[in-house]
Amino acid sequence: MGKKVATVITKLFEDVEFTSPKEELEKAGHEVVTIGFEAGETVEGKKGKASVTIDKSIDDVSPEDFDALLIPGGFSPDQLRKDERFLNFTRAFAGDQKPIFSICHGPQLLINAEVVKGKDITSVSQVAIDLKNAGANFHDKEVVIDDSGLISSRTPDDLPAFNEAMVNALQ
Repeated sequence: MGKKVATVITKLFEDVEFTSPKEELEKAGHEVVTIGFEAGETVEGKKGKASVTIDKSIDDVSPEDFDALLIPGGFSPDQLRKDERFLNFTRAFAGDQKPIFSICHGPQLLINAEVVKGKDITSVSQVAIDLKNAGANFHDKEVVIDDSGLISSRTPDDLPAFNEAMVNALQ
């Protein structure tokens, strides 16, 4: 039975960091639901290669309705992390130790939600110092899997390993 994966996303996300995980998760039988500021809004990737129509507004969802959380990178996490609704949504997944999949700049949302302290994690290099300052255990590896269910990767180059780790975590 497939799982339901919440994906928090807004404009200027890293195109392939959404499209590749979505494709692999769906191929494995899971449902990927996009959650943004407004349902029906179309958001463009920063490279202009992908556009996404938001399935649900953050106001219309509950973490209890989902089995896992995906946070693509790009400029999207930086925009989401200033909104308390997305921080609370993220905190709920961390609090329940549901799988959280984060790539590239995705950990920016996790930092502001204050859920990385003591966790093993990776990210794009320029977010590493922020993770360390937030008390995370930073590892410069293609995939880092924390005991809490947090799975992270650095860049689009790591997508094959990231996608495999996500699919395995949901089996």
